[in-house]
Amino acid sequence: MPDVPDRIDLTEGLNISRLVCGLWQVADLERGGKTLDPVEAATRLQAYVDAGFDTFDMADHYGSAEVITGELTSRAAPGTPIRAFTKWCPEPGPMTPEIVRAGIQDRLTRLRTDRIDLLQFHWWSFEDPRWLDALIEIEKLRQEGLIGAIGVTNFDAAHLDLALSEGIRIVSNQVSFSLVDRRAAGPLSEVCARRGVKLLAYGTLCGGFLSSRWLGQPEPQEIADWSRSKYKRFIDTIGGWQVFQGILSAADGIAKRHGVSLSNVASRWVLEHDAVAATIIGARITESEHRGDNLNVFNFGLSPQDHAELNAAFAAAAPIPGDCGDEYRKPPFLTATGDLSDHLDKIPPVHEPQPMPARPERMRVSSGSKWEPLAGYSRAVRKGKRILVSGTTATHGQDHIVAPGDAAGQTTYVLDKILAAITALGGRAEDVIRTRIYLADINDTMAVSAIHGRYFGEIRPANTLLEISRLAGDYLVEIEAEAELD
Repeated sequence: MPDVPDRIDLTEGLNISRLVCGLWQVADLERGGKTLDPVEAATRLQAYVDAGFDTFDMADHYGSAEVITGELTSRAAPGTPIRAFTKWCPEPGPMTPEIVRAGIQDRLTRLRTDRIDLLQFHWWSFEDPRWLDALIEIEKLRQEGLIGAIGVTNFDAAHLDLALSEGIRIVSNQVSFSLVDRRAAGPLSEVCARRGVKLLAYGTLCGGFLSSRWLGQPEPQEIADWSRSKYKRFIDTIGGWQVFQGILSAADGIAKRHGVSLSNVASRWVLEHDAVAATIIGARITESEHRGDNLNVFNFGLSPQDHAELNAAFAAAAPIPGDCGDEYRKPPFLTATGDLSDHLDKIPPVHEPQPMPARPERMRVSSGSKWEPLAGYSRAVRKGKRILVSGTTATHGQDHIVAPGDAAGQTTYVLDKILAAITALGGRAEDVIRTRIYLADINDTMAVSAIHGRYFGEIRPANTLLEISRLAGDYLVEIEAEAELD
């Protein structure tokens, strides 16, 4: 039985509770233009602090959650260790130093602080490379002292690895992780172990579905709140209500054996994973509170028998598709609305296609590389239903080489860049029919192939991989692609 202490050092100087109070419900409570009284709401949160729950998680889009937390921390006695985590989730667009600083300054102002304990960054589409611009500037603000530590949210294993290879000092990644959604136990946990990053797990109770209240109950037909609407989509994806009932039944039997709640079992299962620093539980501001029950998670441990029973229940469930964060980046969108309409109006294409002057019936895109006008080529060209993408390297902006020395990281960046060009010309990943990979070192074959498989494992285009004597510049991999539209 692994030891699960009630506190952990997320990084040097940042000791946190392993049960973090999430304030996402503020946005739900403030739907329709309502606003909570920050003074009254902060008083309710003080009860959590008094009970030992001194770490709070929020975001720029969680209604007035940052304002409420700012009220809470401003009234705290000196030395009271209240930790405030927030997220910055900008809409896709330019990430200049001025824009990034303004986004972080807004968080500082609303929280009434001169230093954010943990600033977590979310990006909506990795095909748009400006997420690296944002993180590079956030790292500068960390070094300046405006940010204590940097985290990310909903990053998959490959892009977390890439960001770390770029020298961004990321200490945490906040992702969905539960008895229903077990993706984080796979490649993402491996990256965390290798890189020294910790996971902050949300959705651990699936919006309250992972509780005895739902055991043996009929499937709900109407759901009023955003959180449960979202996690009902997760339940549907694993096989539906009956499959979910099998997981609930296994967890309930374990709970009775240990004399704890079913929700305790769900939380304990996540906390026992080595990569997990903390689970995020909903802080109830206007509803019933379960602080005492939540603390029971530290009073027992799961035995081999317990794990065997849960694994047997998992075997009947289909896995959530893709890697962590995919539910926000490609169908099926496992959000409250089933799309991104509750977050964004749209995700604009990264490139604006232009007709070719000599052949206006053909379209092209450029990625901004200095080599394109110099050598006289386009990043990609569309003729009729065919899209041809030039040999592409991990060049960010004019001449910045991404993830130096990391072939897998460069492959991730290159494939994002290729798909951005294909998307701008009206295609998508499923339209790719051929890729060609050129390696500077054949020993990178497995690492590069694993990334290629992540993007195209279900599509299976024709592929050639070669080692060549040398690539132009200090690159480890170059890839070209062809797509054909229906």
